[in-house]
Amino acid sequence: MNIRVDQQNDSKVAIVESFDILIRNVQDALDLMASIKFNHDSYKIVIRQSNITEDFFELKTRLAGDILQKYVNYHIKLAVVGNLEVYKSLKDFICECNKGEQVFFLEDEQSAIQVLHSLCSLGTI
Repeated sequence: MNIRVDQQNDSKVAIVESFDILIRNVQDALDLMASIKFNHDSYKIVIRQSNITEDFFELKTRLAGDILQKYVNYHIKLAVVGNLEVYKSLKDFICECNKGEQVFFLEDEQSAIQVLHSLCSLGTI
């Protein structure tokens, strides 16, 4: 796994780069969040859909809700990037998330970085 940081002024977005599944459960998501905060001082994360277990995208598992609740509680802003149209059952969930200011599901990395930079950081909440 590699973490690349895109910085604009005081805003830092950590972009996770990996070919592996990094988030299989809530603890993996917490570990990633803590690692990025500690090593890169970023409260904004971009991760690819392919780095997250398929169970995350099945609402009946409740994994997405559990993980996203942790990120919201810790004021971490998250963008999941990929072809999310394949998850028809998540269409409404994705639309609601994208209306907020915490979690986003977007098609490309550049859009994710732009959206996350447009949000205030933890220190200004």
